[in-house]
Amino acid sequence: MALRWVSGMRGESRVLERGVTTSRRPSLIGYLNVIYPNKIQIIGTEELNFLDGLDSRQRWEAINKIAAYQPVAMIVTKDQTIPADLREVAEETNTPLWISSKRGHELLTWMQYHLARMLAPKVTLHGVFLEVFSIGVLITGESGSGKSELALELISRGHRLVADDATEFTLIAPDVIDGNCPELLQDLLEVRGLGVLNVREMFGHTAVKPSKYLRLVIHLKPMRDGEDTDGLTRLTGDVGHREIFEVQVPMITIPVAPGRNLAVLVEAAVRNHMLKSKGIDPAQTFIDRQAHQMRRLPPW
Repeated sequence: MALRWVSGMRGESRVLERGVTTSRRPSLIGYLNVIYPNKIQIIGTEELNFLDGLDSRQRWEAINKIAAYQPVAMIVTKDQTIPADLREVAEETNTPLWISSKRGHELLTWMQYHLARMLAPKVTLHGVFLEVFSIGVLITGESGSGKSELALELISRGHRLVADDATEFTLIAPDVIDGNCPELLQDLLEVRGLGVLNVREMFGHTAVKPSKYLRLVIHLKPMRDGEDTDGLTRLTGDVGHREIFEVQVPMITIPVAPGRNLAVLVEAAVRNHMLKSKGIDPAQTFIDRQAHQMRRLPPW
């Protein structure tokens, strides 16, 4: 962004914090706003002209009012000459004052995007996160349920690993959750009996992916003796939702038992989920066919 620090260097300890609530409603960054000051104030040509249009008393009051809200920084754009009174107030109030050769809209667009991602709510969830048929799938389950072995088989079938064991999820939009791998675990997969494997070195660069949007959760549940499944679940599958950041993420529970090919089941679950997202529901089609057939039967 070609930023240079010109005044208020004693304000270096000011920070933008995630999830801070305030009585006013500031934006992270925006053009000079005296009524609802932004956390980072951009001062462009129009803003400097606005200050120049005020008389000396109003100008001094406006500049001091802006500094009194303790913005993280003020940025003067396009290498414009910084007014002496603005520099003086920044120094007196320890308000960082930066200057850039970039235009205001360039700074605003770049910083809005990156600050929103960096300060977005984050959570770390236990499980294996993969890209299966182009959608992000988080595989969860109890310890020892076979998540890593399943992930290894899916990778060998051409799908891609994002993160093993601990995936960092970020809410980047009201209904979009982005998952990525912590740097410490990058490219690694731990499989019991084999230890830690480097997926990138074993399967190639296309076997891993740095991040992916979370679209589906598949939960592995051990099938216990005597456990029964109701008839409707046998038709529709054990489907539900898992709430993450108050977002309802579709979840499919797959019973785990000896002899079940989990990789094939996961692929089928993902394909079926994709069909349902397009409005194609095989279970509902079967129910409708059955209802239609019963209506055709003669009355008793």
